[in-house]
Amino acid sequence: MGTSRYMMKDADTDAAGSRLLYISHSKYENDWPSLPHTHPFSELFFVKSGQGSLRVEHEEHPIQKDDFVIINANVSHTETSSVGKPLEYVILGVKDLTFSFESQKEFTIFNCGNEQQNLMFYMTTMLRELKEKNKDYESICQKLLEVLIIKLMRQTNFSFGTESSMEISGECLKLKRYIESNYMHDLTLDVLADFSHLNKYYMVHVFTKHCGCSPIQYLCQMRIQASKELLLNTDYSIAEVAQSSGFASQSYFAQCFQKNCGMTASSYRKSHQKK
Repeated sequence: MGTSRYMMKDADTDAAGSRLLYISHSKYENDWPSLPHTHPFSELFFVKSGQGSLRVEHEEHPIQKDDFVIINANVSHTETSSVGKPLEYVILGVKDLTFSFESQKEFTIFNCGNEQQNLMFYMTTMLRELKEKNKDYESICQKLLEVLIIKLMRQTNFSFGTESSMEISGECLKLKRYIESNYMHDLTLDVLADFSHLNKYYMVHVFTKHCGCSPIQYLCQMRIQASKELLLNTDYSIAEVAQSSGFASQSYFAQCFQKNCGMTASSYRKSHQKK
């Protein structure tokens, strides 16, 4: 993979409460390691050409030319390129910037549409400024970042915060990983608060603000995802699926599954078996 990365040195840290850390330009050249990784800062991708997929946590999402990708801090991700259509993109690393998305996820992918040329202008201009390092280039890049964020907010329905993403994401990441590893057990807010060493109400506030859902809602999402895997890959009864996924009762599992998936667990299993 051909990658060029240009680091900022003394960016204006007061601007918009966030700071541009680096800009990189990458193009697939048949040597992509495709290893999941995380950063203690947010990343903004602009796909200049090609197509492939973005793996975020445990999900695969297609990406292609003119797509814009935003990934919050401390979220595991990696990119792979399609055969014959190599990915080429520009990436910004931004410190102390956390985005909130209506999907309650920690990333978003959208096609630039008519704004393709405008968004590409800001990305490539920052890349050129940081590469050439002419007078006041850091201030120019920081200001362009501010304008880019405003442009993104105009085109989408997400918002952003300028609190320290490293500190907040670190707390939430630790709690998320604990939930992901222990969802099958009896986890309550008190248990999660004891694990995180945070006040219960503060923990819920911080987790919800950063992740878009409460710890208990995230726990339910993990259990639903686990139940889907069991429904498709085992011959467990519905009661066994519910118990193995961490639900206290089959009736509560049925209620949560219907609410999240729009169908019963049995219908979900049958519909996928037919496919």
